[in-house]
Amino acid sequence: MSESRVVVVGVDGSAESHAAVRHALRNAVLRGDEVRAIVAVPPPDVGVYDMMPPPALGERLAAARVAAHAVVTEAVAHAVEELGAEVEQVPVRCEVVLGTPAEALLEAAKDAIELVVGHRGRGAFRSALLGSVGLSCVLHAACPVTVVRPAPVA
Repeated sequence: MSESRVVVVGVDGSAESHAAVRHALRNAVLRGDEVRAIVAVPPPDVGVYDMMPPPALGERLAAARVAAHAVVTEAVAHAVEELGAEVEQVPVRCEVVLGTPAEALLEAAKDAIELVVGHRGRGAFRSALLGSVGLSCVLHAACPVTVVRPAPVA
């Protein structure tokens, strides 16, 4: 098989997204896939800022890029502990995309073998059983979707 298969994973820095990245890496090792970690940065809503200008988009994108790399690096380190050194051979790309999380993930996963998301993220309704992004992905993705919960703290 000359084409690499891609597992897309949503990253937002939450414990749930850390677990999702580890799951994506685990599957990538088992199947020989590559991982594409997506961080969505919603465009600024000008109306929210009233008389003040919205935060500089370039700064928000740069901060998201740094955060995404930190999450993925930590997840790879944990996955190496769990699965061994072959995890380090998995090709991983981090991408920061301008848009809402659900839209960005659905677009990125159009040709993916799997889309992996945390069961809830950093949104306002943290007590939800399944977050709105996860639900949108489950309902609308063109590929199988895995919703991951973090391991319980002992």
